[in-house]
Amino acid sequence: MKKPAWVIDKEKSRRAAAQETLWLFGLHAVEDALRNPARDKRRLILTRNAADKLADAVAVSGLEPEISDPRKFAAPLDAQAVHQGAALEVRPLAWGSLSEVCAPEGARGLVVLLDHVSDPHNVGAILRSAEVFGAKAVIATQRHAAPETGALAKTASGALERQPYLRIRNLAEEMEALKSMGYVLLGLDGTGDVTLAEGLARFPPGPIALVLGAEGPGLRDKTRATCDLIVRVPSAGEFGSLNVSNAAAVALYAARMAQ
Repeated sequence: MKKPAWVIDKEKSRRAAAQETLWLFGLHAVEDALRNPARDKRRLILTRNAADKLADAVAVSGLEPEISDPRKFAAPLDAQAVHQGAALEVRPLAWGSLSEVCAPEGARGLVVLLDHVSDPHNVGAILRSAEVFGAKAVIATQRHAAPETGALAKTASGALERQPYLRIRNLAEEMEALKSMGYVLLGLDGTGDVTLAEGLARFPPGPIALVLGAEGPGLRDKTRATCDLIVRVPSAGEFGSLNVSNAAAVALYAARMAQ
């Protein structure tokens, strides 16, 4: 039986995605990727100075670096990329399914969900905070969200190699899946009726999922409706808005302390 055209197209897309690579750049991002045995590494380009600084990590990776002139750096990077003389071509990391990665451990479990947060610098900073406070994953949609890129990895300063960053198709469906696993979903928004601390106190200790929207639009209607409660980070002054990555860091700290 001949496969329908849409099935063939889907299979082609999956094969193409499986072959996709990206370039990581910057000393920290490249070093941590070189040391990560789970990272599929393809090509390493270094200046002589960077090669000296990364000698131990290069030895661990088993890759033979290409030495490049810093004035004509050979990696195909954006002209504005601050590469520090180091670039590494890699395949995206495969972390596994949400049910595997986010399974709570008794009353403990902490995840971050991002609703159309597309700025790689914000997502990179959130990954760093998520790692610091022991989150099981940062979860974003496959579309309208920051993909795994060199800019994101550089901002994450190595956290991308250790902190699961899951890309899912439907945010509301995965939020319901987390609820079935015992998570309480707290959406962060300046219009929240209660503060973050008050919201955390309403529920018994257990797994917590923090849901944050893009700056400006905030949480979409469907996302808000799927949350158990909408909370706000209180402000002492009239200007009460935090950058999404700063809000994530504050919320992660508060949620971890509540567990």
